[in-house]
This record gives sequence, C-alpha cells and structure tokens, in this order.
Amino acid sequence: MPTLIIAEAGVNHNGSIELAQQLIEVAANAGADFVKFQTFKTEKIISQKAPKADYQTHNTGNAAETQFEMVKRLELDEVAHHRLIEHCKKTGIGFLSTAFDMESIDLLTDLGQTLFKIPSGEITNLPYLQKIAATAQQVILSTGMATLQEVETALRVLYKGLQPQQITVLHCNTEYPTPYSDVNLRAMLTMQQTFGVQVGYSDHTLGIEVPIAAVALGAVCIEKHFTLSRQLPGPDHRASLEPNELKAMITAIRNVEQALGNGIKRPSPSEFKNRAIARKSIHLATALPKGHLLTFADLEMKRPGTGISPMMLHAVVGKRITTNLPAEHLLTWDDLAEKG
Repeated sequence: MPTLIIAEAGVNHNGSIELAQQLIEVAANAGADFVKFQTFKTEKIISQKAPKADYQTHNTGNAAETQFEMVKRLELDEVAHHRLIEHCKKTGIGFLSTAFDMESIDLLTDLGQTLFKIPSGEITNLPYLQKIAATAQQVILSTGMATLQEVETALRVLYKGLQPQQITVLHCNTEYPTPYSDVNLRAMLTMQQTFGVQVGYSDHTLGIEVPIAAVALGAVCIEKHFTLSRQLPGPDHRASLEPNELKAMITAIRNVEQALGNGIKRPSPSEFKNRAIARKSIHLATALPKGHLLTFADLEMKRPGTGISPMMLHAVVGKRITTNLPAEHLLTWDDLAEKG
C-alpha cells in the first residue's frame, strides 16, 4: 500500500479562509492524500492564563500575548469547515482535521469524518481518548513527548473500542523545529515491535530527509507541516515546508516506495539485458592448435559474458580443443572435446 501522506496545514491559515483554500490547493498539487487542519473551541482547551511555548513566543515575536489570545485568532467555526470541505472536494484531496476537545470531535463526526488524528498533547487525556475510541473508525495516534509506557496506556484505552488494525501510531518529536539529534527515528520501529501496530512518522524537522528515511524504514503514514511562506506571521510557519519543498518530499517518498520493491533478489527487467555485457566468459589467452590440452594458463576471463561462465573453469581445464583457435577466442562447448 502507498504511504498515506498528510499535508498538515494546521493553523497556518492564520484565521483566513482564503489562505486555507490556497493551502488546500498547494497540498493537492503536491500529491498529498489529505490536507489537515485543526478544530477547537479555544475556551475548551486553553486557560486564559496559559503561557505560550518558547517556540510560539519566538515565532510570533509577541511575548506579551497569551497562548489563549494567539490561538483564539486561529479558530475555525462550523461554516468555515463546510467551506473547506467543499473546496477539498473540488480540488480532489481528502479533508481531515484534528479535534482538540469533545465538542470538536462531535462536530467533525457530524461532518462525516471517520478517521481521527489524536495529537500528541492529548495522549494523556483519558476522557478524550475514550470518546475517540467510541467514535472513530480509524485512528492515527501521535506520540510526541510520550514515554513507551504512556503510549501503551493510551492504546489500552483505545482498544476498548478499536482493534489494533484500526490504529496507526506515529513517532513524533514535539519541538518546532526538531533538531536532527532529537528525532530518534528508530523509536518508530521500537513501537512497531512492542505493540504490533502500523507505524508512521509526524515530522517537525526543517528538511525533507527524515520523512523519506521513515518511509524507507517502514512508515505507512507521514505527516508534515506546510505553509505558503515561512515568512508569514504565526506560530508554526517557520517549522513548515514551503510549496516546492512539500512537492519534492512527496515525489521523493513515492520514488522510495517504488525503490523498496518486493524483497525478492533477482535480476530486474531493466538490468537483465546488461548481464552479457558486464559479465565475463572464458577466452583463450593465446592462439592454440587443434588438439591442445587446455591448462589454466591458456585461459583468461574477459567480457562479454555470452560464452562459458568462469564458474565452469574447472570443467574446461583438461579438455582438448577441436580446431585451431585464435587468441582471445571466446570459447564455446562446441570448441571442446574430452582429452584422449
């Protein structure tokens, strides 16, 4: 199955429906399977006094603003959701949104969403997990900031309503941008082996290399933030891909998928024709008369590989040649006779 690629628009629309629609078009043009937004009621998820994360303060350049004030400007109402879903249909890309509170889960369910992405911050939110388990048909669980034990506990809750095959666990690092030294991509494989679930990767590094590597390691889902421009104001733009980078990442992932193949070691159709050119055959080192008894010194291995394979050298040595032959002659079995 092809890797599921989610282009994470998140809140990079800056509260503008027009900007959100442009993001949808960019994601579709890049070849993503889904474009994903975020659905929330700010009053339900953030205290009025909650501080910003350091990266949010740095990226917005506004230390005085609270997290509540910043996020409230990025909230999408129900009408906006309808418009974005319709634009996704017109553009030919799947719509997804991450719900951050109970009402938002209900809204997305009413809008027909059956695949739910659990963000890293909700992995320890028991009521939220229970509602997702009772609501969703497919779940993608992001595990940023979590220990292996916390992932196991969350899965145990989800298994009350879902089967393991309905869940994909994403390795993730919740720092924007993530330093390469903190990615720890092998942790994705640890979760796959420990829990026996499908795994993927939600990436917050600045480049495109790590998601490509994740696919090579077996990720079935990749999520990556993108923006129209990293120069736009807002908390997540600077750790997001620009349109040409998103397209390059998806193209590279699709190429890697083809390159992974089926695991059977055999000549491919494209290289089979080169075997005779690249391999060697047994040739005569010098001109030899009819009846000569061949020794190792009489023979050399040269291209092309259309004659007797060098692997048959011991079967050739000790035979007599049936006619006078020139130097560099490519031996065939018709040239040889048993000694006697």
